[in-house]
Amino acid sequence: MAITPRPPETERDALELAAALEDRHGDRPAAAIVALAVERFGPAGLAAVSSFGADSAALLHMVAAVEPGLPVIFLDTGQHFGETLAYRDRLAADLGLTDLRIEAPRPAALAKGDPDGRLHARDPDACCALRKVEPMARAVAPFHAWFTGRKRHQAESRRAMPVFEAVGPRLRINPLARWTTADQAAYMRRHGLRENPLVAFGYASIGCFPCTEPAGPDTRDGRWAGRAKTECGIHLGGLAGALS
Repeated sequence: MAITPRPPETERDALELAAALEDRHGDRPAAAIVALAVERFGPAGLAAVSSFGADSAALLHMVAAVEPGLPVIFLDTGQHFGETLAYRDRLAADLGLTDLRIEAPRPAALAKGDPDGRLHARDPDACCALRKVEPMARAVAPFHAWFTGRKRHQAESRRAMPVFEAVGPRLRINPLARWTTADQAAYMRRHGLRENPLVAFGYASIGCFPCTEPAGPDTRDGRWAGRAKTECGIHLGGLAGALS
């Protein structure tokens, strides 16, 4: 399958391009995938999405090594740990990232949909849609593709996740898809990367403070503990709908 040099314009274009890139490059090392994507899409067409959570530093380090001016998108849900917000700024400074873009829910939407800030307790899916999915759709809309730090081992819903996948007419790229927790730890040690301070307190996966608890290593069990929910929605089908 030939890879067209132009960016995808339709969902079919994106599906074909993702399949071609996966076939040719899906088994390459993570840093090589990052470099390939930056070369193909450039800073104007590509972004990195980061939660600045428990294992965000590795991907951002790879991005900074290739293109420190690549846009890095952070969703400020209004319910992050203070430690995460401070870590975001310190890590970006460590790595020399120069285009940190902070996206947030629309104030009017929050006032209407979550006036008391307790929507997470009543309907966590609705809360994530309000505070994450809609802002994420706005944040990535200007780009042809974006990076995530997702890994297959993190959840059952990610077991078959490809490195290159289509989201509507855009591509989502997961360079670390094949990584294990050991890979992550080794990379962090090798490059002396700063980690989110909450990791030291047992937070293996870090999201909004009302819905995150400490949990064992190599698990997302601390997210939405006691509920069937395992994903916030920004990596599921709802994002494609919001982008269309």
